[in-house]
Amino acid sequence: MSQRITIDVNHLTRVEGHGNIVVNVTDGVIERCEWQIPEAPRFFEAMVRGRHYSEVARITSRICGICSIGHTLASVIATEAALGIEATPQTRRLRTLLKHAENFDSHVLHVYVLVAPDLLGAPSVFPLVQTHPDVVARALRLKRLGHEWGSAIGGRSTHPTTAVPGGFTRVPRVRDLEALRDKILAAVPDLEATVDTIAALAPAIPAFERPTEYMAVSSHDEYGLFGGFVQTILADGDRASYEVADYRSCTNEYVSPLSTAKYTRNRLGSYAAGALARFNVNADMLHPEAKRVAERLGLAPVCVNPYMNPVAQVVEIVHSVHEGLRLIDELLAAGIGDELLAEPTSCGTGAAAVEVPRGILFHEYTFDAEGICTEADCIIPTGQNHGNIQLDFEALLPQLLAQDKSEDEMRLAFEMLVRAYDPCISCSTHHLDVTFVR
Repeated sequence: MSQRITIDVNHLTRVEGHGNIVVNVTDGVIERCEWQIPEAPRFFEAMVRGRHYSEVARITSRICGICSIGHTLASVIATEAALGIEATPQTRRLRTLLKHAENFDSHVLHVYVLVAPDLLGAPSVFPLVQTHPDVVARALRLKRLGHEWGSAIGGRSTHPTTAVPGGFTRVPRVRDLEALRDKILAAVPDLEATVDTIAALAPAIPAFERPTEYMAVSSHDEYGLFGGFVQTILADGDRASYEVADYRSCTNEYVSPLSTAKYTRNRLGSYAAGALARFNVNADMLHPEAKRVAERLGLAPVCVNPYMNPVAQVVEIVHSVHEGLRLIDELLAAGIGDELLAEPTSCGTGAAAVEVPRGILFHEYTFDAEGICTEADCIIPTGQNHGNIQLDFEALLPQLLAQDKSEDEMRLAFEMLVRAYDPCISCSTHHLDVTFVR
């Protein structure tokens, strides 16, 4: 066993934001093992107070440049719940199609650009341009599709403009949907090649297990993205369900001295959000093609290896493509057309839960009779994962010491674990400096 470990990694690459890992091991004794989040909060909840309901989603979408579609939809749906606004079937289909665009786009970026270099032994994606040019070209094609998909429905893929309370300010025309359908169909060979690549790299995924609680949006009708209810599952399959309006009863935010972002917990000391959590909760609702891919990649619920989160993202990429095609066909068959925006019928408090790429996102607002926001609450997925990452670290470090891993191997194991969560730390607050002090 290594008696002294000293590793210092400042500003871990291939994650969004910054933070600190502090681990002290002296004479084989673990003195500290901490996941620290030091960055300042961003006060978006205060920014929307005093704003008209028509402005709120425009502001809160800026919480994240990667999950801006999800923040927009969470804000819009929470606003509708507070104001008694009903969405039409066409609006719901368009929102679901838009949400699939974001998950597809973000997962492609994470799997290919942020995770794949670790599995291929490269420091970043740039060396892969020379060693694996076909893989990089495929990644860029899929990433472009994600942008075009989001833009076709949302007006633009980052900070969408068309999705508003009550519906859409502009809907895609028939020719737009037909063109999008052709582009998605043309990407299916790249999708199959993606699965082949991940299957080939599977042996490089670390074997580490830590049972925890997994939380996600769930629905009786589809693989949960928004609407429905909140469901959690434990490693033994035990489930618990919560109404979205009662989200505080399952998030239970609290302050940790290690973090300027609040931690969360429910039935255990922490819970996990993200693609793996969604898979564990909702695997039976996946598209048949996505189920086939999950089986091929060795992913089955309840999976308790956090390093498998990117594999769950690949399964969701396949799911989003096939569900996207289905939704386009439904929109074309129903006859897409302009609809008047639904108007408020009441005022009060409303909440929404939306699955963004990194996990379950909660927004809640209170509006007065003039439609002015008086209170707001946002709980971000990465913030919900901080406590789970901390407990993962505490379980992982003794295993690495028992396996007599070198400092370089330990450094990589911790970096890969954090990257597996696909953290967006700026949204929750911020991320990564590793300091192992002698």
